[in-house]
Amino acid sequence: MSTFGGLNTAYLGLTAAQQGINVAGQNIANAGTDGYTRQRIEQSAVGAPARTGLFAAGAQAGQGVSVDGIARLGNSFLDAGVRSGAAQAGFAGYRSTELQQLEGSLNEPGPAGISTALQTFWSSWQGVSNHPGEAAPAGVLLQAGTTLVNTVSAGYRALDSQWTRIRGEAQSTVSTLNDAAARVAGFNATIRSVTASGGSANELIDARNKVAETIASLAGGTARDNADGTMDVFVGGNAIVSGTSHRELTLSGQASMGGSGYGVQLEWADRPGVAVPLDGGKLAGAVSLLAPAAGGAGGAISEAAASYNAFATKLMDDVNAVHRTGQSTTGASNLDFFATTPGAPAALSLSIVPTSAAGIATGAPSSGALDGKIADAVAQIGTGQGSPDALWSGIVTGIGTASQSAQQHQQLADAASAAAVGQRSSGASVSLDEENISLLSNQHAYQAAARAMTAVDEALDVLINHTGLVGR
Repeated sequence: MSTFGGLNTAYLGLTAAQQGINVAGQNIANAGTDGYTRQRIEQSAVGAPARTGLFAAGAQAGQGVSVDGIARLGNSFLDAGVRSGAAQAGFAGYRSTELQQLEGSLNEPGPAGISTALQTFWSSWQGVSNHPGEAAPAGVLLQAGTTLVNTVSAGYRALDSQWTRIRGEAQSTVSTLNDAAARVAGFNATIRSVTASGGSANELIDARNKVAETIASLAGGTARDNADGTMDVFVGGNAIVSGTSHRELTLSGQASMGGSGYGVQLEWADRPGVAVPLDGGKLAGAVSLLAPAAGGAGGAISEAAASYNAFATKLMDDVNAVHRTGQSTTGASNLDFFATTPGAPAALSLSIVPTSAAGIATGAPSSGALDGKIADAVAQIGTGQGSPDALWSGIVTGIGTASQSAQQHQQLADAASAAAVGQRSSGASVSLDEENISLLSNQHAYQAAARAMTAVDEALDVLINHTGLVGR
């Protein structure tokens, strides 16, 4: 190697050390950046040139170092684990939050719950049985009945409102999902172009991975890396992103809890009517909650609404069955106490028929105006095994159990997601101690390369400027 070759070797060492310092500085600057993956320069030794001729023999030093690229120290398997964890956490978290709200809307136990309204209602019948036909006890009973009816109606309306809100949130989530898919396709185009031109797309890959995780948390998407640097993303087994193109998803089905049509489902925009099977994500949680009632196996909200209707119907039928057997103090018989509107939800249309003591059956037929036997029988309805109270207690217990189970599922899913993120971070996150060591080692390498360059420069100065001066 010529003397000038040594100068080039020292220069390559300088540039490699400078690149190492720059990369370490980039890592340190992004130590707190969410989703950033640490980087390292990839370098290799440049071999000695081939020699020919009379002086081809003998050992020869290499020509320095080559910076081949800047490696992104990520792991595709750990990235897949993070996406899977995000999908399950998104599903479990959304269901847990909504089921807790559903449980909270029951107001049980508490003064605003149906259980308290029922107790007051039955007690009011006892007061009427002791004072048949009197306006004050009858007024208390009618007020207690109205409170009970309003409490049932308010609970049902809360469910309807929650269903409608979740439907709207799901629609918004689909729009967010489509936007995320478009962004991944855009990143793919840029990354492929940068990679093909020999540039570094590490930061773009980090940004794309964050968007892919968003898709996973929304719809349980999986991803596959391609040789050209692009990423394909799949939802329900079909590609929502393929290279630089993407597909749109839509939400279809009934628009209200009691509306007509099939249940809410996710569909491909170019394949209407075919549901997209979801295995995780916030959307899967929303769709599961919005499913119509199916005898206990349907969506939690619709099942709760059906339970409200069953309770209202049970309450009406049980009270009316006893009430019809009696007569009022005016002699009227075959009277109903509760009524519902045909075709309307029973919980929403339940109403009180009597408007005064004259419409309340308190005694048995032909027993006189002071008989309170029937009113007393109505007061005892709540104590039976098959009473409306027992039915409501079972409803509350079932919803509470489902909510508790969802919370436990959320805790497990969150723990699994955090563990996956931790495993990835252990290899991909920035260690400031490690970067400081990298800075120091590259700094010393830079100084050594500069010293080598100085030595070569001084040798060249002697060779060029101080050779041939003998005799002066």
